[in-house]
Amino acid sequence: MRYTLHVLPQSGKYILHAAALLSTLFAFGVAAQQPATKTPDIHFVPTPQPVADAMLKLARVTPDDVVYDLGSGDGRIVILAAQKYGARGVGIELDARLVEISRQVAREGEVADRVTFIQGDLFAADISKATVVALWLSNSVNMRLEAKLKRELPPGARIVSHQFPIGTWAPDQKVRVEDKDLFLWTIRAR
Repeated sequence: MRYTLHVLPQSGKYILHAAALLSTLFAFGVAAQQPATKTPDIHFVPTPQPVADAMLKLARVTPDDVVYDLGSGDGRIVILAAQKYGARGVGIELDARLVEISRQVAREGEVADRVTFIQGDLFAADISKATVVALWLSNSVNMRLEAKLKRELPPGARIVSHQFPIGTWAPDQKVRVEDKDLFLWTIRAR
């Protein structure tokens, strides 16, 4: 089952084969999943492909970046970062089945050498090597992450969030894509 991002000659845009994703999700039993060891704070909903791409553009991702996706789901953001922008990526995901799907998609998308998927708790993960962090979590989870992001990320690292701000931390930039808010923050020198 192929699940990759492709450039369409007529549009030049990256797309996700949704049917293949759904087939893969069902094949791995995500539709009828057992509870994870730790209950997730939020549930997996795939980031729409145009929004994922807009997040990476807003963060100005380059081949020099290491993109971390906290709550990486099916891995599409870090896989897209590797395929389209040449970046390296790390996905942190609590659900073991989604981690396996992400790894399979990375292999099929020929970027397994550029991305890593870790089954783990995003609050416990070491994010100190990230230059970009992608989030689509919730208001409360983002608020809980604020101190960790400010403490662990190096100066110049960018954080991009789909839909939810981070507490009262004022973003550097806010844009709308497909009626969705995207927020960008940059870690300042200490």
